[in-house]
Amino acid sequence: MLRRPSRAELRQWLDGYLFALPFLIGFIVFFLFPMVYSAWLAFQKWDLIGSPEFVGLKNITRALSDELATKSLYNSAYYTVIAVPLQLILAFLIALALTQNIKFKALYRAGFYMPIIIPVVATAVVWQRVFHPDSGIINNLLAIFGVPAQRWLSDPDMSKPAFIFMSLWSIGRMMVIFIAGLGNIPTSLLEAASIDGAGKLRQTLSITVPLMTPLILYNSIIALINSFQTWVPADIMTEGGPENSTLFVVLNIYRQGFKFFNMGYASALAWELFAIVMGLTLVQFISSRKWVYYEQ
Repeated sequence: MLRRPSRAELRQWLDGYLFALPFLIGFIVFFLFPMVYSAWLAFQKWDLIGSPEFVGLKNITRALSDELATKSLYNSAYYTVIAVPLQLILAFLIALALTQNIKFKALYRAGFYMPIIIPVVATAVVWQRVFHPDSGIINNLLAIFGVPAQRWLSDPDMSKPAFIFMSLWSIGRMMVIFIAGLGNIPTSLLEAASIDGAGKLRQTLSITVPLMTPLILYNSIIALINSFQTWVPADIMTEGGPENSTLFVVLNIYRQGFKFFNMGYASALAWELFAIVMGLTLVQFISSRKWVYYEQ
């Protein structure tokens, strides 16, 4: 027989729910309701002015067959496949370097983390000047070595590599997480390996990297999600061009919803993106059983 809660227990529950109420209201209003509403809109035709009109699966079939939607998925996948591994490798190497006994270590750490706190819009404007075909810093540096100027953001073949290169600017968050993990590796393991004759490279590959795999998994998942959400820089710097080479998925969703006023179709595209990101995240979790080491 279930025991009836006492008055004191009911008071504790009430106090707990009251403390959690601001979060619950925010979650329902800004997360749960928009998600449910967008799922409903995915089966509607709505231009933000008139009343929504039920169209069944038309938005979903259009999302699966639209060439522009396919192009945007390809752009985001291309960006993710190349940018995410580069970000992980570079952030890990910098973290390794900044855990050594070097001068001005704190200054270097702050310098690599600083880009994270700069607004995305300001970053996009700065990099737009960096990639300028005539007076950009990168082309000026290439000219020193006799390399001809590149059109970067106005060349369909160079635009995505330019965005990938720009993404390396914001690896400070990964670096900080890696630095925290490297600080928790027992020095006794490294000393024992050194006594056995293992050099720095062998210690890194056989001890440091395996112990860091949980953080590598975490950073890879976050980086994958963020890469598929690339939007503001592409909208400001290229507006999806040239020839839709930087039309990423979220930029296409934004255009369909708030420029072309196809809110139903935009909702279908958003849920398609949600399914892809969730699927890739699950694949990472499942595959992590084979390569992620959790210390017992």
